Amino acid sequence: MADIKSAREIAMEKIEKLGEATEEERLKWKYVPEGEQLAARYLKDERNLVSELSQYPEKARQYVKHGAAEVLIRNINLPRNDYAKSVNKKAMEGLRLLKSSKADLENMYSRLRQLFNHYAEQGEQQRKQSFQTLKTDFEGKVQQAVQQQLGTMAGMRIDVEKLPQFQQEWRRVLSQLDSQYLSLLNEYRRGLSELR
Repeated sequence: MADIKSAREIAMEKIEKLGEATEEERLKWKYVPEGEQLAARYLKDERNLVSELSQYPEKARQYVKHGAAEVLIRNINLPRNDYAKSVNKKAMEGLRLLKSSKADLENMYSRLRQLFNHYAEQGEQQRKQSFQTLKTDFEGKVQQAVQQQLGTMAGMRIDVEKLPQFQQEWRRVLSQLDSQYLSLLNEYRRGLSELR
C-alpha cells in the first residue's frame, strides 16, 4: 500500500524530471504573448510597430517579433469584403516591418495578391453562377411542392432566398467554393511563418 502516490506527488516528480527552464524558454514564454498583444493593438489602431518593438530589450525582440508576426499572419484572410481587404493590407504592411528576408516576403505577397485577385474576379463569377443555379433549383422544388399541396391554384411566388433551407444550402455551397482558396491561403500562411 505504500506504493500508492497522490496526484500531487506524481506531478511533483514529473516537474523534477523536466528540470529548470532555460533562459531562452523563459524569454519565449514571456515575450511571444507580448508580441501577440502588440500585433493586435497594431491591427486595431495606428500603433507604430517599429517604435514599440524598439522598447524591448535586444534579447527579447526576436520573440516579440515572432509573436507579432504569427498574429499578423493569422489575420490575412480571403478578401470577402472591404474590411477584410483593409485588415489584409495592414497585416501585410506589418509583416514587411518585422521580417528580414524582404525578397522572399515579396515573393509570397505576389502569390497572395494573385490568389486574392483570382478570388475577387473569377471566384466572384463562380459564386454568382452558383447562387443563381441554386436559386433556380430551389424555386423549382418549392413551386413543385406548393403545387402538390395546393393544386393548380398555386400561382404565388415565393422568395426562396429568405428560406432558412436555402440560406443553409447557400452557406454550404459557398464554403465548398471557398475551400480551394482557403487551402492555398493556408499554404501561403505557412510559408510566411517560415520566413525570417
